[in-house]
Amino acid sequence: MKAVKIAVAFTSKEICFYDLLSKEEFPCQYKLQGLQGAPICMDYWYDPFDPKDSILSFGDITGKVQAIAFTAAVISLFERPANACDDEEATMTIDWAELVSGCHKCCHVLQHTTHHGDWVRQVTYNASLDAFISSTMSSTNTVVLAWREKSKKLLKMTSFNIAQGIHAFDYHSRLNLIATAGINNKVCLWNPYVLSKPVGVLWGHSASVIAVQFFAERKQLFSFSRDKVLRLWDIQHQLSIQRIACSFPKSQDFRCLFHFDETHGRLFISFNNQLALLAIKNEASKRVKSHLKAVSCVLYNSHLKQVISSDVGSTVSFWMIETGQKIKQFAGCHGNAEISTMTLDANKTRLLTGSTDGTVKVWDFNGYCHHTLNVGQDGVVEISQILVLKKTILVVGWERAVTVFRPHNFNQFFIQSEEWKGGVRHQDDILCAAFLPPQTLATGSYDGEIVLWNNNTENAHHVLHPGYQRQLASMLDLEAQKLNAGRSRATHCVADQTNQAALNVKIDTEGNNAVMRLCFLEARKTNAATGGANLVSCGASGYVRFWDIFKKVLLAEFLAHAGVGSIVMSTDKLNQYLATGDPDGCLKIWNIEEYCTNSTDSKVTQTPTLLRSLQPHEDRISSLEMCESGGHLLIISSSADCSVCVTGLSNAPALIFGQASRWNIENYFSLPKRDTNLVESKIPEENMEINPLFSEEESSLDSTEESLLTEENRDNSTHTTRSSEEMNFSLKCKRRNIFKNKTHKPYYGEILQKSTSTFGSLSLRNLEELPEVKKPAFLQDPDRYFKEEPEEDESQIPELPLLSETLKAVFDEKSLFPKELLYRERQDKPLCQERNGETKIKRNKKRL
Repeated sequence: MKAVKIAVAFTSKEICFYDLLSKEEFPCQYKLQGLQGAPICMDYWYDPFDPKDSILSFGDITGKVQAIAFTAAVISLFERPANACDDEEATMTIDWAELVSGCHKCCHVLQHTTHHGDWVRQVTYNASLDAFISSTMSSTNTVVLAWREKSKKLLKMTSFNIAQGIHAFDYHSRLNLIATAGINNKVCLWNPYVLSKPVGVLWGHSASVIAVQFFAERKQLFSFSRDKVLRLWDIQHQLSIQRIACSFPKSQDFRCLFHFDETHGRLFISFNNQLALLAIKNEASKRVKSHLKAVSCVLYNSHLKQVISSDVGSTVSFWMIETGQKIKQFAGCHGNAEISTMTLDANKTRLLTGSTDGTVKVWDFNGYCHHTLNVGQDGVVEISQILVLKKTILVVGWERAVTVFRPHNFNQFFIQSEEWKGGVRHQDDILCAAFLPPQTLATGSYDGEIVLWNNNTENAHHVLHPGYQRQLASMLDLEAQKLNAGRSRATHCVADQTNQAALNVKIDTEGNNAVMRLCFLEARKTNAATGGANLVSCGASGYVRFWDIFKKVLLAEFLAHAGVGSIVMSTDKLNQYLATGDPDGCLKIWNIEEYCTNSTDSKVTQTPTLLRSLQPHEDRISSLEMCESGGHLLIISSSADCSVCVTGLSNAPALIFGQASRWNIENYFSLPKRDTNLVESKIPEENMEINPLFSEEESSLDSTEESLLTEENRDNSTHTTRSSEEMNFSLKCKRRNIFKNKTHKPYYGEILQKSTSTFGSLSLRNLEELPEVKKPAFLQDPDRYFKEEPEEDESQIPELPLLSETLKAVFDEKSLFPKELLYRERQDKPLCQERNGETKIKRNKKRL
């Protein structure tokens, strides 16, 4: 009771009023007794402009809603009886019957029994409606609005009927909406004057909703479900804009109280005797978004060179890693349910998506769904990881057992799960899994335990924990022990000794050691002999741990992210680098190539070399993926800020998929220029022919290769004569080409400090000025060399006179030799014609 500085508390059929302004320890000022039913919920309202008017309302286990309206709260809540003692600090007892009868003039009672015996879970008075709102878990009269009449002492009833009932409600006066937290996993929005159906339904929770509260300034709504998932909704678009899970204390049965302090942006959630505080961050900047909703998972397809991302809106997008361009998108993959995880099959031709609707779907890259795996048995589950193996598909995330599907049964569209032969070996929900060929399977749970399995037999054999490790008996051994329990006492003694360490460790119910990610270091194949780490785990409290699964010990642990909660991680194929991301959007890249490669007597707590730390996101990093493209190591990250980013080992800023400008991934993450001021290269004169560009690893070529290079250079010298610089440069290029063919190790620029660029040792100097060159003669006197010569008169052959003219000249006596000319013409010009294979010569029989 803020206006009068009085605290109100209720017990069994009693309500006590405590004075907060008293110098003593809050004495009880009034005690209201004689109630017909025990109150279980209470609400107090006062008029901020006139504090003397206030209302205390409460509901009891009999379904009755009752309210006390005070008219002089600032002066006194109740009238002091005449026979009361003079001691002002003495507790004044008031009987409920007196209030109902109207003996106290400074207050009056309002009540109704519309709930008909159902427990009243919540009650409140709203001044803008001038009505009392109460709710129960019944399907009839679930929400009752008791409207005050003009006399202020009579009530008019209206009610909503909601299937399965509700846990709580909240009212937004500016939007004029009532939000209800349904037991049927729905959040419904109601208009107080429309009783037939809700004006909106918010889908997305996987368990019953137990609390709702409006964020009035932003027109948003908080909702909290039984599985400890907090959601923030946009009321106008009726969309979930944020989801927070696994950040609350682990408890199977709890009573939750929910309060949002809008002035300071703080959300309080109580769990029995614990209180969680969530503070709202500053308004995010207007940055590029890859998805419309929070991104839940990201993958990289090395065959197609594509990045695949999914969001809580059940959308899958495909991006080109080289340019950042979106090439296609699958919408509504699981209807309205969110996609929580994804994976690719071994051939990278099928995409598997897991959703909160309890199904895993198998897709091709054309958007066709080939199979639907019924994981939750038609129920709602939280799938955290899908692991595709050679003969099985494993799904984990919501229970203590492993759910298995066998591909040889994939002869129909809907596929049911089969029994996991190893049974239940975890004490809490399994959150992640990893596989090491040929047969080692590791699963991590919420309580911090890592169970090692033989995937072929599906039997567990060891449990690893930061505080202990123990060996597990097979299922056959357990059955044999049960049969021989009466005659084999030694077996029980051994079992007691192996479990003694586990019993001494306090059970983790808050998830401080929860294992969120597991990763085998497959590149360390020789660690069985040296005893180095070959399994990495990370999760709650920001710790990263390195394990030796052969010796079953914890070798190292270090705090990667302090004070941020659970983290995620990923490593490259060569297991040289480890990337970790936290809920604040920070990303760190570590060099683990030489970290925990040998076994030690004590646990290592020193951190590996931190190569880079940046913040590419403004919200929680949900998934990480490391890949290689164009000779560069890339880290792809997805976040709840609706973006997918890619960054490298260099200091170049992160790129966001979906940005307006396209990029060239090879040029953007190109090797930085080497700083010659930081590197001193002192080479003796007698070794000038040795290539200073290579590191020690590059310069250690085989003697046979060096001899081949020497002979080749000797042979070349017999044919051509080169300068010493040309010979040195040729030798460098040939040695570089041989090294490139010999090694398969990727080149990561600035991180390999011994490596340099190809032309790093070439000396650069100014060119000498050339002497003046005279122009050649053909340029100085072009007319002399390029003058066109006059055309020469060609001797023309006289044309012979025509035959007609010649014949005419025969009769002309002026011709000198008419007969000889005619005869010569007859002899030199025969007419030839080939007919029927014979050649006939026809003479001109023309008579002169």
